[in-house]
Amino acid sequence: MKIGIILGSVRDSRKGELVADWVRSNAEETGGAEFEVLDLRDFQLPLLTSAVLPSMAGRNYDSPEVTRWSEAIDACDGYVMITPEYNHGVPGALKNAVDSLGPEWTGKTIGFVSYGADGGVRAVEQWRQIVANFHMIDVRHQVSLQLFTEFGEGGLQLQDRRAGEIKALLDALVTLTGRLQAA
Repeated sequence: MKIGIILGSVRDSRKGELVADWVRSNAEETGGAEFEVLDLRDFQLPLLTSAVLPSMAGRNYDSPEVTRWSEAIDACDGYVMITPEYNHGVPGALKNAVDSLGPEWTGKTIGFVSYGADGGVRAVEQWRQIVANFHMIDVRHQVSLQLFTEFGEGGLQLQDRRAGEIKALLDALVTLTGRLQAA
């Protein structure tokens, strides 16, 4: 089983890399799955402008970058999405990346680690609606990091409870993904 850790910010000086490193280090302690960070910045995805809907494209995309993204997403059985919250919503680059694909997402599992002024919870609630369109199954455990109190000059300064939260998310995601694979 392979779980992709999607780093969903492409901004300069982004905080998401700190979060991805933290998630990956916790994932290494979780048995039952291989974890891989998929950094959105590495894919250089163009804006979705294709006349053919991704769900109708048969995985034949106009852009080699989108094809590479498709292959990376398709190779995973589930995901941890690391999402910032921008202006009470989902980040545009990550939304474009999700919208650029179709069947690659269908029926897979997903968990959310968010960050923002209020922990990114509004972005996650929007993501839950979006991923439901792909018949994805989201785990209810989530981690919501506070931008102004848990990120500092020296890196992450997480509340003690975060260790239990990320463990619960990863355990639930691996368990659910395994059950779906066995079905």
